[in-house]
Amino acid sequence: MNPFFLEADMRESLCPVCLQRIPARHEHEGDTVLQVKRCPRHGEFRTPVWRGLPAMQGWKKPKLPTPPAPGGSRTKGCPFDCGLCPEHNQHTCTLLFEITSRCNLHCRFCFASAGKSAPPDPDMAALRTLMDNARPRTGPCNVQLSGGEPTMRDDLPQIIGMAKERFPFVQLNTNGLRIAREPSLAAQLARAGLDSVFLQFDGTQDAIYTALRGMPLLREKMEAVRLLSEAGIGIVLVPTVVPGVNDDNIGEILRLGAALCPAVRGVHFQPVSHFGRHPAPDGATRAPEQGPPPAERITLPEIMRGLEKQTAGLVTTDDFLPPGCEHSLCSFHANYLVREDGGLQRLSVQRSACDCRPRPASEGADAAKAFVKRQWAAPRNGAPQQQESTAPQPPADDLDRFLQRAATHTFAVSAMAFQDVWNIDLERVRGCCIHVAAPDGRIVPFCAWNCTSAQGVPLHRSGQ
Repeated sequence: MNPFFLEADMRESLCPVCLQRIPARHEHEGDTVLQVKRCPRHGEFRTPVWRGLPAMQGWKKPKLPTPPAPGGSRTKGCPFDCGLCPEHNQHTCTLLFEITSRCNLHCRFCFASAGKSAPPDPDMAALRTLMDNARPRTGPCNVQLSGGEPTMRDDLPQIIGMAKERFPFVQLNTNGLRIAREPSLAAQLARAGLDSVFLQFDGTQDAIYTALRGMPLLREKMEAVRLLSEAGIGIVLVPTVVPGVNDDNIGEILRLGAALCPAVRGVHFQPVSHFGRHPAPDGATRAPEQGPPPAERITLPEIMRGLEKQTAGLVTTDDFLPPGCEHSLCSFHANYLVREDGGLQRLSVQRSACDCRPRPASEGADAAKAFVKRQWAAPRNGAPQQQESTAPQPPADDLDRFLQRAATHTFAVSAMAFQDVWNIDLERVRGCCIHVAAPDGRIVPFCAWNCTSAQGVPLHRSGQ
């Protein structure tokens, strides 16, 4: 055994330089938890993965495995045999289909390194085969159409319709620019069956978009929200949170999202991850293999506390719960009712009341899929419908008023901490329920699919 590690601390990760599987551990420095790992060839790497309260140890929620239908064999071991291989512990809740690598932006941060040198788009026949082959293995999971920027495809409505024939819930990942610039597009997507949009939304100030996306975009983001709302498509605002750029704006994003409810169904924060395309580490003398400095990392508890502070307690750290589906260290969530006065009333159960006995991961997976379909679609899908011949009745009492408003004005706040090569934890990879349908037919955990070495060598994308 490597004497650098204590047996009780043993984890597995990857070397950021050579992508070989190496031992790792969690180490405490004050209130910060570091992932510490050492490659025999390339030395030691230390990356912050959790800072402050709520403490990591109390946050963890054990789950009993619910393996997916295997699509590959175990030969090299995790994370090299993705297919999914028999080592994987969670079936698919959300399946991504990357329908293009083209984009109409060239962002500093991009999971897929999308841009002008993109390969040809997969044609309709290839996408149909991909969906047909995936459906028996994933079951009725939720689907995201992603890229690149999916609206670059003129046949996007047809792709949505094809996905909707095979899967119960279809969501679009988009920067929203084409939706804002072509007023008829949102209605076309709605008619095709689109349920929801994950809208890239990094802040409430144009300076944030200029820093992250290269140009001021707030006006077009708000226009996309308006048009999607009019089309009856549910909207989730998705900020990439980058320290020193917009981490002081997350409270304002949440307030704006709540003010736009019920058109906006929630906000889903994504702490910046360093894979795909991202700026080089600061400092002229810093080698790429040294990785991003600690100051360029923001962790889930920092976002929880930041939301509490920046909203003056409109939401609190105690509101947030670990996930029921994916690995506990991957995300947090809380659900609220937006009151008539603009305040938020928590609907989630407090963490102190959480039953943390090991439960089958399938329970959380089924709940997560049902929640996404119920919450992230437009409220007309969940609200009770009045008979045309009957005039709406005023609420009889406070409970009646609450139930009527809860049918339309629920609001979700969540975050997902995607892993990169510097902080990847193979236990988390094996517990992943967000998967990518690779062009070659494999099903690959999202973080493994997007993982790249310090020099940009992909773990899986090169095998597409």
